[in-house]
Amino acid sequence: MGLFYFFGNTMSNLMSNYSPLDVTFTSGSGCWLTDTSGKKYFDALSGVGVVNLGHCHPKVTESIIEQSQKLLHTSNWYRIERQEELAVRLCELANMDKVFFSNSGAEANETAIKIARLFARQKNIDMPVILTAKESFHGRTMATLSATGNSKVQAGFSPLMSEFIHVDFDDVEAIKQYRNNKNIVAVMLEPIQGEAGVIIPQKDYLNEVNAVCEENDWLFILDEVQSGMGRTGKLFAHQYNNLTPDVLCLAKGLGNGVPIGACLARGKASEMLLPGSHGSTFGGNPLVCNVALRVLDVFEEDAILDNVNAISNYVNNQLKKNLKDSSAVIQIRVKGLMIGIGLDESTIDCTKLLQKALEDGLLINIAGNSIRMLPPLVITQQEVDILIKKIIKLINT
Repeated sequence: MGLFYFFGNTMSNLMSNYSPLDVTFTSGSGCWLTDTSGKKYFDALSGVGVVNLGHCHPKVTESIIEQSQKLLHTSNWYRIERQEELAVRLCELANMDKVFFSNSGAEANETAIKIARLFARQKNIDMPVILTAKESFHGRTMATLSATGNSKVQAGFSPLMSEFIHVDFDDVEAIKQYRNNKNIVAVMLEPIQGEAGVIIPQKDYLNEVNAVCEENDWLFILDEVQSGMGRTGKLFAHQYNNLTPDVLCLAKGLGNGVPIGACLARGKASEMLLPGSHGSTFGGNPLVCNVALRVLDVFEEDAILDNVNAISNYVNNQLKKNLKDSSAVIQIRVKGLMIGIGLDESTIDCTKLLQKALEDGLLINIAGNSIRMLPPLVITQQEVDILIKKIIKLINT
């Protein structure tokens, strides 16, 4: 009876917040997924920037098995060896002082917001305000939803938290105009706006914002949930700017599919959370930390960043070469393996592209009028050739 009930009801018991495409995947390897009928699909999204090392990476799988046979979970009331090891590695890599582990990017960003609030209290600011960017995305908790600069994501959830002001992205003057606002305590940005369609700012934008924050004693918070963990060709996107933020948020690729978030901080920001001020039941458990440590090992052992940079140049050149005469293409934006293709909606119906791509065995994302791709960082040149052919077919037919 129980089995009949399960198989006789498909999605009837799921809440309707998702509208999944009509395909179910049963296995994956590297850049490829296989559905219930045996058809293979090229995953040019990496599970939305999560499986950066590809599906079922053997070393990651080994780490899951290894730790699951020892210990899955203990409370953070006790010391966790693998958590402490991961904290040391991440802080060394990011030039940070301390880290708080959670389960997702939204929770990492939520932690950053709480740090900013506590920082405000030290400055005797009762109504702290954080500047964030228009078209940004920081998560779906009430605080991170309020920080997000996208009204479509916020629709239906008012009243939002009012302690955020959204300014134009890639416009330091929009930030400078708040220098005399005594309630501003932080600026929170994505180095590259992913959900907006891979929007890449001017090279010195982050440096200019960082300078404004230092001048005004504001915290500089970088949300690298999507742009971090090698996605742009450096372990963290802000490293292109030779700066270090006060707070750095990570998730997605850190666990390669196992849920983990991390909020790193340095200096004064790293001293804000005191015993009892914040917590997470599952955050930093032995399993996820063991996996994240192995992910970091793979980056070093397999020269992942070298591959990202080599493949990025090839992808950029091939896209521009093959799409230069397409009337549908407005702009090609590539940073590492964050790829955005801006389209002219007067010549192409973007609403149909997701389904068309799926039918051709290709997984992509459509963000407004842009194709967004985040392929696994282990992608080969031969696989790029397959991807390019599928994209050309998608756009030109």
